Amino acid sequence: MARLADYFVVVGYDLDKRGGSEGQGRIHQRFPEKDWEDNPFPQGLELFCQPNGWQLVPERKPPSFFVAVLTDINSERHYCACFTFWETVENPQLLKGESSEADEDDGPGLLQPAQLYAPRSLVLVSRLDHSEVFRNCLSLIYTVHVDGLHVPMETVIGNLLTCIIPIAGGSQRTITLGAGDRQVIQTPINDSLPVSGCSVALLFRQLGILNVLCLFCAALTEHKILFLSSSYQRLTDACRALLAIMFPLKYSFTYIPILPGKLLEVLSTPTPFIIGVNSIFRSETQELLDVIIADLDGGTVTIPECVNISPLPEPLLHHTQTAISMVLDPELEVADHAFPPSIQASSLKIQDKEIRAIFLWLFAQLFQGYRWCLHIIRIHPEPVIRFYKAAFLGQRALSEDDFLMKVLDGMAFAGFVSERGPPYRTTDLFDDLIASQVERIRQETGNSQKVMKHVKELAEQLFKNENPYPAVAMHRVQRTAEKAQPRVPQTSFPPLDEVGVQLFIDHAAAKLITAPPVVKSELKGLVPAGPPLADIVDRNGNVLANSARRLEVVRNCITYIFDNKMLEAKKLMPAVIRALKGRAARVCLTQELNQHVLQNRAVLDDQQFDYIVRMMNCTLQDCSHMDEHGIAAALLPLVTAFCRKLGGGITQFAYSCVQEHVVWTNMPFWEAMFYSDVQKHIRSLYLENEEEGDASTNDSEGGQQQVSALELASEQSRLWPTLSKEQQQERVQKEESTVFSQAIHYANRMSYLLLPLDTSKNRMLRNTGLGDVESVSNSYVTNSIAGSMAESYDTESGFEDAECSDVANSVVRFINRFVDKVCNESGVTNEHLKALHTMIPDIVQMHIETLDAVNRESKRLPPIQKPKLLRPTLLLGEEFVMEGMRVHLIADGREEATGVMGGPPLLPAEGAIFLTTYRIIFKGTPTDPLVGEQVVSRSFPIASLTKEKRLSGSQVSVPLDQLIQEGLQLRSCTFQLMKIAFDEEVASDLAEVFRKHVHKLRFPQHVQGTFAFTVGQSAKLVVEHKTKDKNQSLRTLSKNLVKTAKRTIGRQHVTRKKYSPPTWENRSSLQSEIDEDEISVSEEPDQSSLTLSSTIRSSDRQTMSNAVERACCRDYQRLGLGTLSSSLTRSKNEPFRISTVNRMYTVCRSYPGLLIVPQSIPDSTIQRISRCYRQNRFPVVCWRNSRTKAVLLRSAGLHTKGVVGFFKSPNATTSGPSQADSTSLEQEKYLQAIISSMPSYSEASGRNTLSGFTSSHMSTSDSSDKLRQPKIGALMKQVMGAKEDAPGTFSRGGKWGSIRGSGRLSMYNPDVGNRLAEKESPQANGGPAEPYFLRQKRAYLYIIGDKSQLKGGKQDSFQQWEVVPIEVFDIRQVKNSFKKLMKACVPSSTNNDQNMTFHRCLEESEWMNLLHRLLQVSVLVVELLDNGSSVMVSLEDGWDVTTQVVSLVQLLSDPYYRTIDGFRLLVEKEWLSFGHRFSHRGAQTLASQSSGFTPVFLQFLDCVHQIHLQFPMEFEFSQYYLKFLAYHYVSNRFRTFLLDSDYERIELGVLYEEKGERRNPQVCKSVWDYIDRLNKKTPIFYNYMFSPEEEEVLKPYSFISNLKVWDFYTEETLSEGPSFDWELVRGRQEKPLEEAGERMDTTAPKSQRRIVWPCYDSLSKEVPDAITKLLQDVQNLESELGQPTEKWKETWDKIKTAQRVESRLESKHSFSSSLLMSSNLSHQRRSQGVYLQESGVGSSINLALDCEVNTTSTPAAGRPSTSTLYSQFQSTESENRSYEGILYKRGALLKPWKPRWFVLDKTKHQLRYYESRQDKVCKGLIELGEVESVIMGTPAMGAPKNIDDKAFFDLKTTKRVYNFCAQDSTNAQLWMDSIQSCLSDA
Repeated sequence: MARLADYFVVVGYDLDKRGGSEGQGRIHQRFPEKDWEDNPFPQGLELFCQPNGWQLVPERKPPSFFVAVLTDINSERHYCACFTFWETVENPQLLKGESSEADEDDGPGLLQPAQLYAPRSLVLVSRLDHSEVFRNCLSLIYTVHVDGLHVPMETVIGNLLTCIIPIAGGSQRTITLGAGDRQVIQTPINDSLPVSGCSVALLFRQLGILNVLCLFCAALTEHKILFLSSSYQRLTDACRALLAIMFPLKYSFTYIPILPGKLLEVLSTPTPFIIGVNSIFRSETQELLDVIIADLDGGTVTIPECVNISPLPEPLLHHTQTAISMVLDPELEVADHAFPPSIQASSLKIQDKEIRAIFLWLFAQLFQGYRWCLHIIRIHPEPVIRFYKAAFLGQRALSEDDFLMKVLDGMAFAGFVSERGPPYRTTDLFDDLIASQVERIRQETGNSQKVMKHVKELAEQLFKNENPYPAVAMHRVQRTAEKAQPRVPQTSFPPLDEVGVQLFIDHAAAKLITAPPVVKSELKGLVPAGPPLADIVDRNGNVLANSARRLEVVRNCITYIFDNKMLEAKKLMPAVIRALKGRAARVCLTQELNQHVLQNRAVLDDQQFDYIVRMMNCTLQDCSHMDEHGIAAALLPLVTAFCRKLGGGITQFAYSCVQEHVVWTNMPFWEAMFYSDVQKHIRSLYLENEEEGDASTNDSEGGQQQVSALELASEQSRLWPTLSKEQQQERVQKEESTVFSQAIHYANRMSYLLLPLDTSKNRMLRNTGLGDVESVSNSYVTNSIAGSMAESYDTESGFEDAECSDVANSVVRFINRFVDKVCNESGVTNEHLKALHTMIPDIVQMHIETLDAVNRESKRLPPIQKPKLLRPTLLLGEEFVMEGMRVHLIADGREEATGVMGGPPLLPAEGAIFLTTYRIIFKGTPTDPLVGEQVVSRSFPIASLTKEKRLSGSQVSVPLDQLIQEGLQLRSCTFQLMKIAFDEEVASDLAEVFRKHVHKLRFPQHVQGTFAFTVGQSAKLVVEHKTKDKNQSLRTLSKNLVKTAKRTIGRQHVTRKKYSPPTWENRSSLQSEIDEDEISVSEEPDQSSLTLSSTIRSSDRQTMSNAVERACCRDYQRLGLGTLSSSLTRSKNEPFRISTVNRMYTVCRSYPGLLIVPQSIPDSTIQRISRCYRQNRFPVVCWRNSRTKAVLLRSAGLHTKGVVGFFKSPNATTSGPSQADSTSLEQEKYLQAIISSMPSYSEASGRNTLSGFTSSHMSTSDSSDKLRQPKIGALMKQVMGAKEDAPGTFSRGGKWGSIRGSGRLSMYNPDVGNRLAEKESPQANGGPAEPYFLRQKRAYLYIIGDKSQLKGGKQDSFQQWEVVPIEVFDIRQVKNSFKKLMKACVPSSTNNDQNMTFHRCLEESEWMNLLHRLLQVSVLVVELLDNGSSVMVSLEDGWDVTTQVVSLVQLLSDPYYRTIDGFRLLVEKEWLSFGHRFSHRGAQTLASQSSGFTPVFLQFLDCVHQIHLQFPMEFEFSQYYLKFLAYHYVSNRFRTFLLDSDYERIELGVLYEEKGERRNPQVCKSVWDYIDRLNKKTPIFYNYMFSPEEEEVLKPYSFISNLKVWDFYTEETLSEGPSFDWELVRGRQEKPLEEAGERMDTTAPKSQRRIVWPCYDSLSKEVPDAITKLLQDVQNLESELGQPTEKWKETWDKIKTAQRVESRLESKHSFSSSLLMSSNLSHQRRSQGVYLQESGVGSSINLALDCEVNTTSTPAAGRPSTSTLYSQFQSTESENRSYEGILYKRGALLKPWKPRWFVLDKTKHQLRYYESRQDKVCKGLIELGEVESVIMGTPAMGAPKNIDDKAFFDLKTTKRVYNFCAQDSTNAQLWMDSIQSCLSDA
């Protein structure tokens, strides 16, 4: 029973305090005046009566009513019903005759009204929420006052305050206040269910389904919610509705349905809340950043950006939405029906209950089975219950669900557990739902009709709860007559008589004391638990399906281990480890191991122990820190059971080997474990009491008949009141000591799993959550007791080793926190808690001592059997610097080798890493035993190392039986990455030594320390190598350069070119390299060497002869750019001459000695001109178009200071403008001289109009070209406007801005490029625009320059040359782009970010963009040259981009450079001689280390690769050739790509020695020699599709969409490492070839199938292309037939010529002539590969026969074509067999005799042999035309036994003698006769 109203209060406007703008309220009277003891009077009531503030108004307002809710300090809610009406007051202003400031604001013009109205509120304060009753009561009091009824007001109020009603129970009470009124109060049947009226339905109407669900989720996940409305009653209703749908959870944060304006700052509280505020204050709520605002009047919900509301898990969300819409809008389902049935929506009250029923149904699904996850840890004196969250989420398979996680962690759920957890209490609707309806809900889920039926049933119960007697609800309340004008209160509300009211209250109180006590019949009982969770999930099928087979494997493996069948166990292990990814297998493992512990088989030997620990680690590594599947929980008792005996009576337990897992440092895990163990023990405690004998069942979830702990607790709670005090006391003590003993047990357990085996390592502090144990503790004991304990522990333990005490300290603190928390929660006494705190440090200390002994002993164990370390094969001259260290090669971001993309997991692999003078090599075997016999190799040259990074233990994940300390990640610019983890046996200082050595070898002091120089010397020397001449810097010029050159001349070697150099006497004087250090170097260049005469002094001649031999000179002669006669005089009529001005490298250090310059320019001018250009790299000619005679020049950019500023620098002899002018004049003269050299210029005598500049060219090319040939203007636009593409975007089309349009070129000159880059004027009718420049003149010379450098360039007034400014990327861009490209192609770790796929990373690297720009500029230059204009490329310093462009232009324009020799020449000329800084860009020495690696040359090779892909028939070399160069230009194996210029090479004496005879012929110093040598042996560098067009100029597409990623960046071969060191890769295969041929004969026929793994095997070797295969077959056949083997090239050339002859004979233009040799293919863009007609015969067979016939007989003039030959013997059946049978044939030398089926064929004049009679494929044949004689033979060694001597005969051919043996002598005679007759017929 409870009072209907606690207080009645009259609140009015406080006239005395009026001042300022805001009035105040004042409590005039309150009854009773004394506070009730059980319910003090709430403070601040007057604020809530007028939430908008107290104000006087000029007009009377109608009375209003609302209910505000106040929450007191004990979180009890008080409902304040406010009834407000308005009374007149005289205007105080007029009375006082003065105005306050507030009214002055109103302005002088406003009249003050004489009458004002003040609010008066009647307030009822109650703890019950009966708002309708309160409304009636207060209306009655108002009516009495207004109508002046003859009822004393005191009586009414006295009756109201003394009215007592029941809280719940469904009774009804009629009350009267003594004013002739009567009303019925209905109480709800069950007060635990909220009462909602219509509020829920209204809320959904106001906001809509989604919005309310959003608010619902927000409230449950503890967000801040604010309601806005202009109606107070609606605010209260909305808040009430939100709380009602949250049932059975109760909202426990701030709840203020109506917040007064004065308290708005409450909204900035950090805690969650549900608050309602009047819309007037909307503006004040705008700046709240983390509050969800629901506007009830507007129907909107606003969620701030920073707030993320977790939605309900699907499919629950969808089901809930559907169900609610069916309630609110039942017509929706039938809206489309042609004859819709009339469906009436339920009334609001019923809808309200139906919606609440849906939420009940939702919670029943969310929380189903929650009672199975409750741990009861104390039963007496009060039940203490904890919820095991991890198990609940695990069994529901919702551990990932954000919403449920947050709900379970929230305060509301904690309250739910403490309220509903106790097993013995009264139950309500929700308990019944969980207990009995879960199954029904699950089955009906999909069926909306059944769901609605269920919902309606629930709604009915809810409705009945609120309205138990709906029929009797009748009221009779006096009200003011409504129709009549409500009577205005004439007088103000009278003061009431306190004494009269108090008398009523006292009288009622006295009555209550005498009345008999009301006995509330509470039906307590056992709360049913509902179906267990496991069943639910299994039926849903959410469990990870783990087939029985896998579980069988796990069981078998464990059985093998315990039966000591280790070999069997080892075989099963990989399968077990894979199976353990699944939950079922992990559970199975724990159960199996548990069985063995129960059978007392826990002591294991070393190998068993290793296996069991490994399986435990695998099981734990996939567990999350929550351990939602209870795996770690099940393993916890096992890790302290399994052990092995070490020496000296010491036992090592499994826990010391499974500590790495995060679950052990997770406090909630330990708590859950502790509680579940306590529950078991308390259960057994009471079970023993009840059934003394039968305590055998321990498992709480065993058979059905078992009593669960909760049932037991319920029974005990029921019996508790019946026990005597002593019994009660005894039980409490027993339970307390049970908890205490468990706490001690767990302190031990935790120290086992938290203290590392080697306590000095301090591992736990570093990697896990133990480091933050300092966090605030949640118990009051800790700070006092534990704190002091920890201090005393530190001071008294007497540790020397601080590290170790750190570990101990942190573990002690962690266990202390745990003990405090669980002991406080489970009610352990303070004495016991203190005892525990004293014990813990001792436990930890004891355990540390035990562990030290174990650690010591375990070190003595023989190490695990590890795979044998494999040694790599080394190159000649390569030596080990460090022997192999055992490491694990870990998988990086490339997935091919890990088995993710199919195939076996080759990585991780275990092996060793070796450091040699040349490479870093890993060689080992995969750790997965299924591929254990494969060998994995990864290596790269040390010189290509770009980044080395240390990896800590946590970044290294390897098989768990290995303890890894640290690792290294090595990245190389050959696109290789090695992630290695050092094995535990490798001392950490060794790893450090390895790093130092790598660094020393990667960056030698001097280039002479690189492998190319030190090859063959001792490795020791390399590492300690200090170069003698370190101080003699390369910047000084050698005065005695000539001397050096002379000395190196001895190594000269004559090439096979037209020009033969003179012979030299001092050829034999070979000096050793070491002497070179004694070159005397003068600081200043000798002045005399700078004065150059027109003829060369004799002393320089020999140097010159050497220079002449260089590639440049040979090429100049080929191009006819300048001839050197024997007297070295120049012929006057040539336009260009070879200048020797730079023979001493004095003009330009980085240019070659001989340069091509215009004939008319004297050397002295050149010296002056060179100073204008950066690095003195003045313009020189490097190529001439043989058709148009246009020349290509290269130079560096002009100095940025501008020409004028430059000449004021100190090195000029006279300063002043005169010299500057003269120099710029000389520069112009130089350019003019170049222009004059062009025949087109001289013909037109300086003026040549270009009629049809492109059109003439276009008409000659064939139609396919016409389509794709861009106009030069368009090209020019593209190149110059390239920057207008937004950087970083892939430009895919032709939209380029024009130069003029961009208006950025005015600073160079107004007319730049206007002829080429003119905007084309579109015609009016939209027809094609005609470019202006076709009608304009063309420049003779185009200068391609950098935009940023061309500011000073002066435009030629006669417009004979023109500057084309382009944007060039700088070296930094290339460097960064390359880094990103490497990361994209060889990522260091797998990338889970969906946005960073390979293609996205590739795009971000912008590598393709750079290639695109390079190709674009090159194609432009090619077009210009092809059209007769000369081009000068003058970019940056002239040695990076310039070199790339110039080389690409020559490659595209001149077919010679597309041959193997020509490409070598091109690279030697443009890259080596013209001084590309290979050493600097490759960061080859210590000096250039800081500059980093910049792959300029690689970029060039990539461009060549792109062109090769588009024109596969134009290149003599293969793609492999390009990859080979790309690899070796950074490998430092050869000297070719070392040093930065010819000058430096001469200074070191390496320039000419490559050519001379070498001391060690095995060690190639030049990459070109190596390629030549290899090319003779094997066609690996040759492109079989090479079929060039005459004078073909290539114009490749350069758009990014046309470019492909070079597979050099992405491919790898793990079986052998990179294939570019040919000796290493092919070393194993080079067995004698004929042996390979015969081997097929000896073995029985075996399967030809082989499995080829893309990332393991070398595809080109395993699956060779047809031609390579055929060439190999030819060689095999030749060797088998005993012929001298021909070189592959000769064979190939022979076939090609034969092919050409044949195609001419056939005179058909079909492609069936076998290959592409016929060059009559119409030259379309020939990137389609081989053209073969389907109808024709397969080309590979053709070629095979070709080879056979061609090599075995001399080709006759009228030889029939191969195709006719083929058709003659298509199958063995149709053949003409003159004689056949079995003969034994003797193999080649030292080979056995073999029986073969021989066929003598007269028609074809052949003796063929087959493996057997049925065999269709001929094994070999003997041409009878080559047989000289057939004679009787003698039995040779190894001949078949028991055969007549006369059965042997020999067949002698021109090439060899064949030995045969028939079955008997007659047979032999027959064969001899048949062969003889064939011969005579011929």
